[in-house]
Amino acid sequence: MSVKVLFVCYGNICRSPIAEFVFRSMAEAEGLSGLIECGSCATSDENAGCRVDPRSARVLSEHGISCEGKRARRITDGDFRSFDHIVCMDRMNLRFLERARPPGCEAEISMLLDHAGGGEVDDPWYTGDFQRAYGDIEKGCAGLLEYIRETEGLRCACSYRYPCRAARPWTPS
Repeated sequence: MSVKVLFVCYGNICRSPIAEFVFRSMAEAEGLSGLIECGSCATSDENAGCRVDPRSARVLSEHGISCEGKRARRITDGDFRSFDHIVCMDRMNLRFLERARPPGCEAEISMLLDHAGGGEVDDPWYTGDFQRAYGDIEKGCAGLLEYIRETEGLRCACSYRYPCRAARPWTPS
C-alpha cells in the first residue's frame, strides 16, 4: 500500500504543481516511487483545466523536471478521503482546508514549510520570484519526505538499506 500526498495552493498553477513534481522526483531518486503517490490541486476553481504557469514550468525544467500534461483542478471531498497527507503552501490554504475537511476525514493536513522550520511559501504569481519559491518548496519537500519515511516506516523498494542511494541521491539545488 502506498502513502498518498496531495499538495494544495490557491490556483494549482504555480506552487502546488512545483511541489508535486519536485516531491515525485525526490521519491524516485530515493527509490520510493512505488511507495509514495502524489498529486496537486487548488482551493479555487478559477484556473481549473489550465496548464501549469509557464514560469513554474520553466523553473522545473531548469532543474530537469517536466510537468507536461498537468492541468489545474480544485480539491474535492474525495481527495480528503483518498489522500493520507494534504500539504498546503500558506495559512490561507490551511484555513480553507480545515473548514472544507469533511467529517471523519483522517488525512493529516499541514503546511509544507512546517516540515522545514516553519513559514509560508510565498506565491510567485504575485512576487515574480519563482526561483525562491522553488527553493522553499524543495526544502519543504525534503523535510516532508523525511517525515513520511519516519512516520510511515518507508524503506527503499530495492533493498533493506535505509535510506536508499541506489538510484541517485537527491541533491538540493
